[in-house]
Amino acid sequence: MEWTQEQKNIINSTGNIKINAVAGSGKTTTVIEYARTRPENSRILYLAFNKSVKLEAAKKFQEKRLHNVTVETAHSLAYKNVVFQSNYKIKALGYKTNEIVELLNLQGNGEKHTEYIIANHINKFITYFCNSDKLKVQDLNYLDTITDPNARIFVSTFYQYILTQTRMLLSKMDKGEIEITHDFYLKKFQILNPKLPFDYILFDEGQDASSAMLDVFLKQNATKVIVGDTHQQIYGWRYAVNSLQKADFETYHLSTSFRFGQDIANLAMEVLKFKKHINQHQTITITGNGRVEEIKTKAILARTNLGLLLKAIEYVTEKKNVKHIYFEGNINSYTYADEGASLYDVLNLKNDKRTFIKDKLIKAMKNMKELEDYISKTEDLQLGMMVEIVKEYGNKIPNIIKTIKDKHVDGDQKEKAEMIFSTVHRCKGMEYDSVRLVNDFISEEKLEKQTKEIKGQEINATKLNQEINLLYVAVTRTKNKLHIPESLMPVGFYESSQIQIIKDIPKDGKKTEKSYTVDQVREKHKGAYQPWTSELDQELMELYSEGISGNDLAKHFGRTKGAIASRIKKLEMDDFS
Repeated sequence: MEWTQEQKNIINSTGNIKINAVAGSGKTTTVIEYARTRPENSRILYLAFNKSVKLEAAKKFQEKRLHNVTVETAHSLAYKNVVFQSNYKIKALGYKTNEIVELLNLQGNGEKHTEYIIANHINKFITYFCNSDKLKVQDLNYLDTITDPNARIFVSTFYQYILTQTRMLLSKMDKGEIEITHDFYLKKFQILNPKLPFDYILFDEGQDASSAMLDVFLKQNATKVIVGDTHQQIYGWRYAVNSLQKADFETYHLSTSFRFGQDIANLAMEVLKFKKHINQHQTITITGNGRVEEIKTKAILARTNLGLLLKAIEYVTEKKNVKHIYFEGNINSYTYADEGASLYDVLNLKNDKRTFIKDKLIKAMKNMKELEDYISKTEDLQLGMMVEIVKEYGNKIPNIIKTIKDKHVDGDQKEKAEMIFSTVHRCKGMEYDSVRLVNDFISEEKLEKQTKEIKGQEINATKLNQEINLLYVAVTRTKNKLHIPESLMPVGFYESSQIQIIKDIPKDGKKTEKSYTVDQVREKHKGAYQPWTSELDQELMELYSEGISGNDLAKHFGRTKGAIASRIKKLEMDDFS
């Protein structure tokens, strides 16, 4: 393999280093070569971001016969050093809000569901503490994590009680009186101040490390290498920190992407320039040196579960002949909240079918208004999204989800999928030949509006920075084609062979009113009766095969949906309906 000069510099480096690597720049390949060139008797630890990355990395190290490399995740390393040495039992899915109420015998103040709201905040406080580098819960101010005004008022009112009960629950875990969570044993590992028996430690995806794990890493005597992409930090909601900024090591760069071509690289750089609105933009150069010609894998990516589900519903409704689809992370993870409530529970609450509600928290609510009040005081975004889906689709949901599940294939049959659906968080590290973005990401227009509206107040730069990063990560998942909503495009950036712009709905969000005369139709859809050229036919065929919906095709070509359907039928793509 021919190495770039940047890669050679890293492979030949000495001492502690950090590597800022753009998307698709071959960082894992580079780090493997770095490990291969260390002395043969070196003991090397490679820390992967999650289990799937760990398995893939272990396979690659084995192929290179690097048997002196141990591959772990932060949690697997902590598990072996904490849980193996104790009688702890694991609460695999963590504690639900109602379970915390019962375990701590929480008391409200007579208002509706106060104890459940308190339990929700206790759960989050524990996550905040366990991912921090602090040794005591009281060394943190949980209010620093709350942005919603209603939630802040609530937490301020009950802060001392929330703090006391958070410490109580952690104490019960520590004593083994109750099962421990994955976050807990990672925290315990950090507090034990371990000394790891390695000469080199290679820490991947450093931009999304927890402060707890970073603390362990930085205290080791080994030569340390931390690698990641500053602009791919998207786990702030899990209290991750950008370790690349915190590690005071010599900096190296990987700026050539072998995943996509220069058009996508240019777009990615323009997206990152959005950060100028929050005073966080730093000039970055990305060279695109990749691109596959054949399109085998197609994906629709969204910012939120809600945006993805709505697009999936539109897709399976319009493309009835599609046989196989796949959701990264499994379809059930999109219809259930982390704490176990399902779309069906929320729907049954809306329909007042209480006997069918399985989740205890949802069952405790008298109606949707109470649930929405709970959401506003806890900032529970997942439940909030479920409420929005129920409002939008109501009793159609069971049949819609059944249709989606009937077409869904298992992970080992992913290659059969005609379309892959994923949120950006779940496709981290993935790549696809063709990508279509759902219009639920932050745009430059929205960003400017938000910063103007809060002028004179403190901007939540961290949150806005992460929103821009999410769009950057989404754009850089493609190896060839990108279909992107018009509103997400940077000003002055145009279509190319790799980038296809999808026209947006009107800015007022209103659907076009029905027209009843030929003249009215022609006025509203001026392109509807223009001749189809071979170039337009080719573009239509490509977009349709990419999974673009009939509604979006109509907007894109400036024609009626009927005109699009008619042309598709003529071109013998008649599974359109």
